[in-house]
Amino acid sequence: MNLLYIYHSFFYGFYFWYAKNNPSDSKGYYEIISTHTGSWFELFGTDTTFIHFLGYPFYKIGISSYEGLMFLFSWFGFLGFLYAYLFFRENIPVKIKFIKIDFLTLLLFLPNMHFWTVALSKGAPIFLGLMMFTYAITDPRKRLFLLVLSSFIIFHIRPHVFMFVAVGAIVGYLSGQERISLQKKLLISTGLIMTLFLVQDQILAVVGLQNSENLVGGFEEFAEGRSSDLSRKAATGVDMAAYPLPLKLFTFWFRPLFIDAPSFMGFVISVENLFYLIIFIKILRKDFIRFLLRSPSFVKMSAMIFIATSFAMTFIMSNLGIIMRQKSMVMYYLFFVIYYYLAQKKYTRIMRLKKLQALRKKTKINKQGYAPA
Repeated sequence: MNLLYIYHSFFYGFYFWYAKNNPSDSKGYYEIISTHTGSWFELFGTDTTFIHFLGYPFYKIGISSYEGLMFLFSWFGFLGFLYAYLFFRENIPVKIKFIKIDFLTLLLFLPNMHFWTVALSKGAPIFLGLMMFTYAITDPRKRLFLLVLSSFIIFHIRPHVFMFVAVGAIVGYLSGQERISLQKKLLISTGLIMTLFLVQDQILAVVGLQNSENLVGGFEEFAEGRSSDLSRKAATGVDMAAYPLPLKLFTFWFRPLFIDAPSFMGFVISVENLFYLIIFIKILRKDFIRFLLRSPSFVKMSAMIFIATSFAMTFIMSNLGIIMRQKSMVMYYLFFVIYYYLAQKKYTRIMRLKKLQALRKKTKINKQGYAPA
């Protein structure tokens, strides 16, 4: 984790240089925070407004420079990686290797994940909120404060993502194979369902459907308009509206892939996307569905969050640059499912080998009439 902090700080320096020489949302956030003359709570709200609300008190207590607030949000991003590490290690004690490298270490050092979590923007705090929520939900009684805080952060930055996370958690808890008390299931499910009910208008307002009588039709209309707008405004636009669903998902998960890389940075991201594709292929096995159906609640929760978010994003995103940024929120959920699947297979092989060794030893004892030295 010390090395990861140094690595993450390097990306802070790189992004700071990049933002100085290119258009960056961080400049707009800082301008509003530094020029605000009203009270703190006048900045309170969802989406972009919440970033102003989050950064303003730190600006007032002395972190008043642009680079200082950038570094603060970079620290938020690093805490997200810390909670991701804790979640993986707590639930997957078996270590596995990928090309002779510890798989979790490899996942934690992926460059695209760090590039979008070191700036004064939504990326760092939403990543922190998601990883904190995922860590807290594994033991909600002991980590209730973290659970409430992370839910607050996720909802106020991206209300629709909070909906996916809440639904994923509910599905995971209700369908997991491990023994969870009925009381615990009811507590988590009831709490999340009530929260969703209370904030449904704010979630629907993200896509302008709070007063709609036809949610499905309204979402389709919004998605089509949003996709066309993003495609028209950006040089890296792709016409995903005409794609079939499998190709939309492939684009969201694995593109750009070298031939459609929009820049040098896109080429670097293509290398990472190729890695995503390689590890994704590892779960394209006959036994994966059976594994998923029998998996613990946290695996099902991760799979549900990843699939639901990906499905929704594919109807809205049509710009490779934005896709590279948006998918960094949820890729660790896919990584967790893949890691757990590979670790489960390794554990099964180890147990079979131990049973075989014990059987051979027992057979040798029976034949010789004594235990070998």
